[in-house]
Amino acid sequence: MSDRELSCTNTAGQFMDRGRMNQNGVVQPLLTDLYQITMAYAYWKSGKTDDHAVFDLFFRTNPFHGEFTIFAGLDECLKFLDSFHYSDSDIEYLKQTLPEGTENEFFDYLGNLTAKDVTLYAIDEGTVAFPRVPIIKVEGPLIIVQLLETTLLTLVNYASLMATNAARYRMVAGKHVNLLEFGLRRAQGPDGGLSASKYSYIGGFDGTSNVLAGKLFNIPVKGTHAHAYITSFSGIGELKTRLLKHKTTGVTGDLLELAVQYRQALSQLLDVSMEESSEGELAAMVSYAIAFPDGFMALVDTYDVKRSGLLNFSAVALALNDLGYRAVGVRIDSGDLAYLSCLARETFERVGENFKVPWFSKLTIVASNDINEDTILSLNEQGHKIDCFGIGTHLVTCQRQPALGCVYKLVEINGQPRIKLSQDVEKVTMPGHKNAFRLYSADGHALIDLLQKVTEPPPAVGQKVLCRHPFQESKRAYVIPSHVESLYKIYWQNGKIVQPLPRLEQVRERVQMSLKTLRNDHKRTLNPTPYKVAVSDNLYNFIHDLWLQNAPIGELS
Repeated sequence: MSDRELSCTNTAGQFMDRGRMNQNGVVQPLLTDLYQITMAYAYWKSGKTDDHAVFDLFFRTNPFHGEFTIFAGLDECLKFLDSFHYSDSDIEYLKQTLPEGTENEFFDYLGNLTAKDVTLYAIDEGTVAFPRVPIIKVEGPLIIVQLLETTLLTLVNYASLMATNAARYRMVAGKHVNLLEFGLRRAQGPDGGLSASKYSYIGGFDGTSNVLAGKLFNIPVKGTHAHAYITSFSGIGELKTRLLKHKTTGVTGDLLELAVQYRQALSQLLDVSMEESSEGELAAMVSYAIAFPDGFMALVDTYDVKRSGLLNFSAVALALNDLGYRAVGVRIDSGDLAYLSCLARETFERVGENFKVPWFSKLTIVASNDINEDTILSLNEQGHKIDCFGIGTHLVTCQRQPALGCVYKLVEINGQPRIKLSQDVEKVTMPGHKNAFRLYSADGHALIDLLQKVTEPPPAVGQKVLCRHPFQESKRAYVIPSHVESLYKIYWQNGKIVQPLPRLEQVRERVQMSLKTLRNDHKRTLNPTPYKVAVSDNLYNFIHDLWLQNAPIGELS
């Protein structure tokens, strides 16, 4: 689709001088759960201000019954660390909120607290991630890294879920179909709407209807009109403007008169009675075409696509052509989308051939109307002729799974490993400060993610590595990697960001590059093959020794 297509206005890019560190004002230290602050006071009261801790941020299960997740939200996490500070009004509010008897010296401590002593490790934003492999590791003074928990989870959970959802839509739609995010009105509030626009773009969408997202994030903004515009006209007598200057000659022409003439000829060609078509719809389309002659895309399902919408649109588009303009296409928002898209394409081809307008057969067909993954798969099977999907509710609300479920767990304190046990093995944490590596097979695909203790040497290309399931003793295999990728980089250290941060467009490209490293069976929609996550032999023994040390011993009587 060309730049002009669907684009009545695109202000993205002009306003990016606001800076990439521009942050949502809602994201601040008080955007947290109360228990984080009460724990901080208890830590402080217990004299643990100098304790040094390591926390892992990870998820336990891939979303949407799939076998991959796209990591997103790192950029916002770094902005949060950069601005972390309790304001005077924050401190006053906390004094009123925490229980009576909380010592004033604690509030002085909070007032001076920043993230300068925190170190944050992460995989690159836009990278494919898998369960149990920490996507972020946070290291630093116990109190501050504890206080970061809820906000970091807030910034990563929805962002990663949204980017993953968008990436799945991109895969089922195919690379030659455009995807537009139309979900602002259905999103969970304004912040949810902005985040949905941003992370759907990262996941592979081509644009958004959200104008503010275009301004803030440099995302292409696209839009047409609603049914209300069509129904606001009841007949051609309501047209106050019907004249349009020729694009090249400047000679004024009567667009309505030309459209009415073409409508008569098209009625015979398409075997559609003019009496059945809506004059109000024709008037609305003429009006809109005069407003946007270079970006004329019309909604054609207000009354009847076959008997009214396509007839009126084609008449106005041919009239525009006589005045030197090319229409963009149509949007269909209801009905049998596969059948109607094929009907529209057939109509455009017949009109183009009959009136000797070759480009007419290539007009863009956009479909909306509560579209989800299954809808697109079904449309693919039916041989649709849709060029672009406008997707809203199912995308931005992630209806198939509304939460990713990232967690933030203490794995080490003062150099000593910590493990959380559970009768549910899936909830047992993997203790200690760890590194993660992605091992690749000879064909270039990612084969397995391997977690190791930070004290272990990294796996080497061409050398046999024993990879073990973290909790099932019999599941183990040797791997000889053809390529080894170290997953973690230090992104925040000594009070500043220490890696160059990519632009949104670059993160978007990374998503597609990272997905290409996975085998197709890992990415397929139905019954995908689970991607393997393993631990080194050393880490396996370490986990299970610690498990035995901490597990209570029962007594039978």
